[in-house]
Amino acid sequence: MKKSGALALMALVAACAQDNSVTGPAAERSASSNAGAGSISADGPGAVYALTNAATGNSVAVYTRAADGSLSWQGSVSTGGLGAGSSLGSQGALALSDDGRWLFAVNAGSNDISAFRIGGAGLSLTSRVASGGARPISLTARGNLVYVLNAGGDGNISGFTIANDGALAPIPGSTRALSAAGVGPAQVSFSPHGQWLVVTEKATSRLDVFVVGIDGIASAAVTTPSPGGTPFGFAFGQHDELFVSEAAGSASSYVIDGGVLRVASGAVLTHQGAPCWAVVTKNGKFGYTANAQGGSISGFAIGNDGDISLLDPDGSTAVVG
Repeated sequence: MKKSGALALMALVAACAQDNSVTGPAAERSASSNAGAGSISADGPGAVYALTNAATGNSVAVYTRAADGSLSWQGSVSTGGLGAGSSLGSQGALALSDDGRWLFAVNAGSNDISAFRIGGAGLSLTSRVASGGARPISLTARGNLVYVLNAGGDGNISGFTIANDGALAPIPGSTRALSAAGVGPAQVSFSPHGQWLVVTEKATSRLDVFVVGIDGIASAAVTTPSPGGTPFGFAFGQHDELFVSEAAGSASSYVIDGGVLRVASGAVLTHQGAPCWAVVTKNGKFGYTANAQGGSISGFAIGNDGDISLLDPDGSTAVVG
């Protein structure tokens, strides 16, 4: 299974410490689209977007994606807000809407989020609203809803609706606390069908599940201990299987059962340093962690019951150097 390569989940440039001070890259790669490119018209079949997270003025960097997967720099589009200028320690700083029409970005330095329309002419800013908390680091979209994860202060999640013109509006009563203050959250994401939200907490090694009502309002959190230390990034399979990287050196998998996480495989060692960011293939059969200290990628097979096993005994499916 092992291959060498120069590109690994993109932006694998910052070490991810194996304790509660785990950090991610200052420029977070989070979204790609088939619906347009950026401020400059794209000739290719799609685009990849990255967040600069610059403290002097946050921007979305735009790359045209060709049919062979190669990327070409196109330009950048201002979010209108400010980045943190330092590692966000998160996954999901950018998110696409289900239909590929809208792109959403966090502005951790100005405590707000930006929405862009994706069109043939590129990205155009449609909305910028307060995040409902301090230091937004991750967000997720499903249907006409967006939820953002705020890591500053006591930490919370907060919900928004997406209007037909792309404008974001806060949902009254949607802001929910995490399991405690100072939990070091890393990511928020909807489940595949949108009925649940999941948040990883690095400092407490816990995962939070919120039930999302038909009115778009999230419930209070149901918290589950992580089998491995420092849960960080995660991704869902085709159904309700959840694949989670654990920066202490492992990955775990779960199935959501009635809003409660059931462990399918607990703390499977990657044998690589600081697995921080995670993805699952569209067919749900494979999961991958980007290992920040090891400069490698660990691949996992995902079983029908959500269980996971390493593709390579040493956990080094690809080495990126």
